[in-house]
Amino acid sequence: MQLYHHPYSMDSQKVRLALEEKGIDYTSNHANPLTGKNMDSSFFRMNPTAKLPVFQNGAHILFDTIEIIKYIERVVEVSSGVETNTSNDREINEWMQKIQRWNPKIFTLSHVPDKYRLFVSKFLRRVVIARMAESPDLASVYHLKLRDAYETEDKLKNVDVLKDNEEELVQLLDEAEVQLSETTYLAGEEFSMADVMLIPVLARLSLLDVEDEYIESRPNISKYWKLVKQRPSYKAVIGNYFSGWRKYRTLLKTWCFVCVRSVLRKY
Repeated sequence: MQLYHHPYSMDSQKVRLALEEKGIDYTSNHANPLTGKNMDSSFFRMNPTAKLPVFQNGAHILFDTIEIIKYIERVVEVSSGVETNTSNDREINEWMQKIQRWNPKIFTLSHVPDKYRLFVSKFLRRVVIARMAESPDLASVYHLKLRDAYETEDKLKNVDVLKDNEEELVQLLDEAEVQLSETTYLAGEEFSMADVMLIPVLARLSLLDVEDEYIESRPNISKYWKLVKQRPSYKAVIGNYFSGWRKYRTLLKTWCFVCVRSVLRKY
């Protein structure tokens, strides 16, 4: 089994947390979205959306985050010969769908200083154009990525879009706060795939330095956040890259790469 992912990708974090929790071995392939690695033609032919993660098991390729996680659960069931279905499967699935509906991209980019965001955005557009020239047969798909990049910039200028996105996040966190007043984890007293979906959301808020506003202001989520950060899966998937000084190392490495490639005009 192979996973194409990157630590920056929240959906990649969700899938990697599931893999770590289930103890499944896989081959890790990094594709940094901030350097345009996911725009390489070889990756694009496998996944025209260029989104991460991509999960491959033989000829079976999956792009949808929830589908990948459910596939991982089926692999565990088949290999163990024991069905892991629980009485709150419906509740777990509802939480997974609810969390996945919120789009973190707009929220994340709106909290990045304009000068850095616009610099990286310009770099990525040039990467797409360069890849388009290398693979003219994929031109139409690359054009879609360019259009998407410009549409994203337009959305970031739209106050209503930003407000709606934040309101969706607040509603999600408020519902989680209520649930966690009754149970230790999001869908009961046992850690589940619903928690695998929520942890990267909280990690992103922490990375953006808005933890006080969105996490610490909610006592049950704050307690839950401290609890889940102790799990080995969290430390392997997120903590190793974004805890303490590590987040500066992770971000600086990418920033230097983008700056050097921009100066050399190597896209």
